Parts: sequence; C-alpha cells; structure tokens
Amino acid sequence: MSNFSFIEKLLEGIEVEWKPLREVAEIKRGTSITKMNVVNGDVPVIAGGRTPAYYHNVSNRDGQTIVIAGSGAYAGFVSWWEQPIFVSDAFTVKPSEALLTRYCYHFLHNMQQQLHDFKSGGGVPHVYPRDVAPIPIPIPCPENPKKSLEIQAEIVRILDAFTELTAELTAELNARKKQYNYYRDNLLSFEGIDVEWQTLGEIGEFIRGKRFTKKDYVDDGGIKVIHYGEIYTHYGTSSANAISQVRSDLAESLRYAETNDVIVTSVGETIEDVGKAVAWLGNEKVAIHDDSYAIRHSLNPKYLSYCLQTEGFIAEKAKHVSRGKVKRLLIDGMSKVRIPIPYPNNPEKSLAEQARIVSILEKFDTLTSSITEGLPREIELRQKQYEYYRDLLLSFPKQEEVAA
Repeated sequence: MSNFSFIEKLLEGIEVEWKPLREVAEIKRGTSITKMNVVNGDVPVIAGGRTPAYYHNVSNRDGQTIVIAGSGAYAGFVSWWEQPIFVSDAFTVKPSEALLTRYCYHFLHNMQQQLHDFKSGGGVPHVYPRDVAPIPIPIPCPENPKKSLEIQAEIVRILDAFTELTAELTAELNARKKQYNYYRDNLLSFEGIDVEWQTLGEIGEFIRGKRFTKKDYVDDGGIKVIHYGEIYTHYGTSSANAISQVRSDLAESLRYAETNDVIVTSVGETIEDVGKAVAWLGNEKVAIHDDSYAIRHSLNPKYLSYCLQTEGFIAEKAKHVSRGKVKRLLIDGMSKVRIPIPYPNNPEKSLAEQARIVSILEKFDTLTSSITEGLPREIELRQKQYEYYRDLLLSFPKQEEVAA
C-alpha cells in the first residue's frame, strides 16, 4: 500500500488544513535560571541539552509538555516530558484544543533535522520561537473537531506502540552499558599492577582549534573538519573519518589534529558532557574548532580516549569546569587532570598493556554500541520502523502553501 493510499484510507477522503503552528499552539519561552538559584529537588530543569541540566524544587510547566532546546550543540532538539519540569534555556509548544499534544510532538519530532537546521549564531548556536512559529502543521477534518481528534488519536496510538517498544529495548541496552561502564572503570583502576597517575599536561601537548562557522561549510572539495558539537552527536571513542568540510581557502588559518591525537571538547551543556573525547585515527590531519583542542601524546590513542570516559576522570575534571550557563573546561584546568599509566618505566610493556585494555573494551563496545549486533541493531530496526510509519501517517496531502 502506498503512502497516499494508506493515509487516504485513514482520512476517508476528508479535508486536511495546514495551519501555521503559531495559530494552533502557544509557543512560550522558558524562565532563565542558574545553578546558583536552584533549590535542590526532583524537578528536572530543561535547558539547551537533551537531558536535565540539574534539578529544582519548583516547576513552571505541568506534565505532557513538548520542549524545544533553545541553544547549544543540541539547539532545536525536541523532547517530551510527562512529569512537571522547569523550562529554562528552551521553549515549549502547547497546542490548542484542535490538536492532541502527543500528535503535535510526533509531528515536530518528524521535523527534527529541519529544527536543528534553524540554528544561528557564530558562538553558541540558537533556535528561537520565531523560527518554529511559521511551521505548517496538518489539521485533519478541520470542520469536525471530534473526528479530527479521533484521527489524531489513532495516529498517536500507532506511533506510541513503536515508541514504547523502542524504549523497552533502550532500557535493556542502558542496563548493559552500565555493566560495561562498571567493568571499564574497574579495568582502568589498575589494582595490583605497577601504575603511575600522571597529569595530561605531563603526558602531552595541547593544541587549541581555530574558529569556523556554519557559513564556511561546503559539501565537497574542502578541508576536513571536526566541529566540537559533532563530537557529542556523531563520534564515538575513535574515528578515522570526518563528516564535515569547510572552504579550502581557510586552510592556512585553521589548526589541526594529527593522526593519533585525541580531540577534546572544551564547552558543553553539563559538567558530565564537557571534555568528551574522540581519538583521531585518520591518515590525514583534520582541522578542529576553537571550542575544542587536540592532545598530542605518545600513548595508545584509544586508551587515552577511554580514560577520558571514566567516572574518575569525570570527578576530577569537575574541579576545573567553569559553572556558568555554558560549561567550559580550559586547557589550564584539563592539563591538571590525571590518568593512569601502566608500567611507566617500561614504555614497551606499557603500550602492550594499553593495547590489551583497548582490545577488551572494544569487545564491550561492540556488544553495546555496534549497529550490527545484538540490542543496538534491534533498536535501530525498531527506530526505522517508527520513522517509516511516522512519515507514512503524517504524509497528509499538501494544500496550497500556508502563508508564513
């Protein structure tokens, strides 16, 4: 059955009206708040990230809320919250009686990439309510509100069934990841063997990147680059391929990570985020953004990248992270963080032990992160099913373009 025949059968030939989101929903900014103003509680504070920035004792939104992140690497990210929350550096979309809130969420979720593409600003990127307000949203059977809500409810029922299954599989995967993290941290504690804890400043040299912006990006024939935000969204422990390029005439003005350097973010949404690392294993150097830096060292690059994921590293770097709206970890602070070096007086034996640890952790990574094995593959398939049916169910026949 084609996309159109499926949706036409559901709609039974009735009309669909596309209206600007601003006409059928209240788009409301959050309330600015800082860590200093928070009173510890169990209410999530939703700012620019994908997870709560911290927790407060009061809320400014009730449950069943659509939130769109307003700034940072995840600006434009759409999230759904069942419980009361405090919306800060973000804004919410509250549909009118003509729309089911969950229906509106699925529609906006279907536009996730377009919402990310609204980002503007050279430093910290932003997405604003004014960007979202003109988006046309389909209202089935607009002349019959009861029938319209019934159709929306059926669409929601189908999509939520896929979402629930994916959530169950993701919970199982997260449990396995916790087991992996526990094992990784214990493996890197080096109990019972010769180990020396050295600062990153003693281990290597830091090279800060140079700024480039969205307008500098090209599709082909440019300089390979890694933007700090991509380290959060596209890269794992290591990578040999860069996904982005900028204009080739910028080559002389950029700074580069070389093969085996470890690239580290210097800004993030949370203390846990900032300092995320990826080992660069590409055959050629890659340009890096000025909100990141490369560590040039003589260790196994994957070993160093794994060390920068542990609970111990997170706890120690927290001492050096600035506590402003955007969290920063400058080179001066990062260089003081210590990591364990096995057999420090025997370089050959040390590298062999680092390689052994990397081999073990990569096997765990395969079990938890590979898209071709086990639960991750199953989750990917279910997510694709959800996206397929979401596109199918929301592919309403277009009327003439809605006025912006």
